[in-house]
Amino acid sequence: MLALWGPVGIFAIIAIGFSLTPMVISQLLRPNRPDPIKLSTYECGMETVGTTWIQYYVSFYVYALVFVVFDVETVFLYPWAVAYGQLGLFALGEMLIFVGILVIGLVYALKKQALRWW
Repeated sequence: MLALWGPVGIFAIIAIGFSLTPMVISQLLRPNRPDPIKLSTYECGMETVGTTWIQYYVSFYVYALVFVVFDVETVFLYPWAVAYGQLGLFALGEMLIFVGILVIGLVYALKKQALRWW
């Protein structure tokens, strides 16, 4: 068992060492001069007037989530398009089912008016 997992453990220790060593060295070598101005939150350089807490519409988040879902799903089309010549008709049918599910999701989002801004 050790012969199988030993190299994995060694590589894990090396990977942890490679990631922790620069952080420890930079922590030791960096200048540490805290200042209230450095520690303050920087927005745009101007002090805010009035309340800074505002409420966003939920539809903005839903719109963003629908965009991310369709954007990620589009990424799955690229490997299929690259290997299309080798895959044959079965892969074409699978991709048509996949795109059909995406279209059904888009129609559902449009029916629920999830893509409306206001």
